[in-house]
Order: sequence, then structure tokens, then C-alpha cells
Amino acid sequence: LFTTLAAAATVNGGPIAYGICQTGCNTVAVACYAGAGFVFGVALPAAPPAIMACNAALGTCSAACATVALFAPTP
Repeated sequence: LFTTLAAAATVNGGPIAYGICQTGCNTVAVACYAGAGFVFGVALPAAPPAIMACNAALGTCSAACATVALFAPTP
């Protein structure tokens, strides 16, 4: 058993996959903001409901990236 484990290829977490996933999330968030008529990254005194929905979707997407892509094996 030890010989088999020692000969197995090692894998690391997927920081590249995580970065690609986060880029996808942010791209969709920018499109969501633009669709609602706003600019992503510009602070408003009070966030309209459309922006709150975009932010919630971005948070969900980012959490999925952290859960899945960050731990994906990368040879």
C-alpha cells in the first residue's frame, strides 16, 4: 500500500481554476449591473433591488468557486 501511494502522482488545489471561476463570476456581475443600467464598482448611496440581486448572485457564484474550483485537483 505504501509503495502504491508513494508512486502516485501528487495533485495540488486548483488556484488557476479558482481564478478562472472568479473571473467568470465577475464577468457575469458586470453584465448584470450593465443590464440594470449601472456600472459595476461605482458606489451608490442606496443600492436598488436590481443591484442587490446582482450582488447576491455574485456572492453565490464566488462561494461556489471557493467550494469547488479551489479544491479541484491540478496535476
